[in-house]
This record gives sequence, C-alpha cells and structure tokens, in this order.
Amino acid sequence: MTTLTTAAAATASDRVDRRRSLTAGVLFLVTFVSAIAGVLLYAPVLDDAHYVLGAGEDTRVLLGVLCEAVLIAANLGTALALFPVLRRRAEGLALGYVVARVMECVFIAVGMLCVLTVVSLRQHAAAIGDADALVASAQTLVALRNWTFLLGPGFVAGLGNGVLLGWLLLRSGLVPRPMALVGMAGGALVALSGVGVLFGLWSQGSPVSAVATLPEIVWEAFLGVYFAFVGFRAHRRGAARPQPSAE
Repeated sequence: MTTLTTAAAATASDRVDRRRSLTAGVLFLVTFVSAIAGVLLYAPVLDDAHYVLGAGEDTRVLLGVLCEAVLIAANLGTALALFPVLRRRAEGLALGYVVARVMECVFIAVGMLCVLTVVSLRQHAAAIGDADALVASAQTLVALRNWTFLLGPGFVAGLGNGVLLGWLLLRSGLVPRPMALVGMAGGALVALSGVGVLFGLWSQGSPVSAVATLPEIVWEAFLGVYFAFVGFRAHRRGAARPQPSAE
C-alpha cells in the first residue's frame, strides 16, 4: 500500500511539473516574440529625432507598448512558473531569480512610460508650439528609454535570466548541461557588453553588442522550445519510480 501511495504521489508530482514546464516554455516563447516585436515597433520613436514634430506613427508605437506590456506579464510568469521547481535545489537563488525578473520588468515599464510620453508630446505639439523644446524633451525621454533597455533587458536580464538561471538549471539538471553553460556564458557576455556601453567602449547598436547578445538569444529561445515540448530533463529521465506491489 505504501509503495502504491508513493508511486501515485510521484506520478502526480510529475504531472504538476510537466504543467509548470509547459507554462514556462510557452511564456519564454512569448517573451522572445514580444521583446523583438516591441523593439521593431518602437523604431519611429527611437530612430527619428523629429518624430515628435511629424505626423507620427502612433498606432505602431502604441502596439510596441502593448508588446512590452505582454513581455512584462510573460517575464513575471516565467519566474512564478519556475520558482517552485528551482527552490528545491537552492531556495535563496531561486528567489534571487524572481527578484531579477521583477527588476527587469521595472526597467521595461519605465521605458514604456518614456515612449508613451513622447507620443503624448507629439499629439499636443501644436498646443505647446516650441519645436526646439519638444525635440529636446523627446530626445531626453528616448535617451532614458535606451538606458532602461540597457540596464533592464540587457544587464539585469543577463545576470538573472542568463547567469543565475543557467546556474540553477545546471545544478538541478533540468536542461542539458551544454545548454545551461551557454545560458551562463551568454548572460555574462550580455552583462559585460552593457558595461562596455556604459563606459563608452562601444555603442548599444554596435557589432560588438550584437555578437555578445546572440548566445543569450539562443538560450532564451532554447528554453521556450525545450520546456514546452520536452519538459524538465530530470523528470523525463528521472530516478526510477517505485513500482506497485503485486499484493
């Protein structure tokens, strides 16, 4: 009877973990798509210094804001989905991962507010009237948004979603070891690239930054696909489960 109860409990636990891995995987894929879409949709504001004076592509930019709102929700969702599993190995570090995700989302939210304020300035440009002041204000807000992007999705995400999560998944065996190492290395590269931008060694859109970001992009895409379609490796391979007694 005890053997049957233990086997049933283990099976139920596996089902719960599979739901968690599926949830985390889908949310990682959502973060991957929404982050890229947000950056692309923001292009009119970020690339045109005189956007605030022109006709504007407000709908496109507002869709970018919506994408980043989805990104925030998905980021928090990945942390909440993974925390119950990661805490079994290292509760303190698992909590640190959740905190890192929250910090990343705070930076993203500040960047969204900057973009929304630029849109509002453009919509009220006629009433304000001072073109030079409008351009200066808009460029200040764009600069602030760029810094939040560097520090949030760049530096904090590199350390949290790359180095810290990679280490936790390496220790717990939930993903193949080589990919966990890619995540740790990719996160470290993104963080170091951010430091280089901070001190003016290269620009945020430079080839150096682009190359440094590639491993982290691969890592996040891998997590989405792996968790959604394979599940947690340790439970797929798993320790042998007790077999029901013949009695």
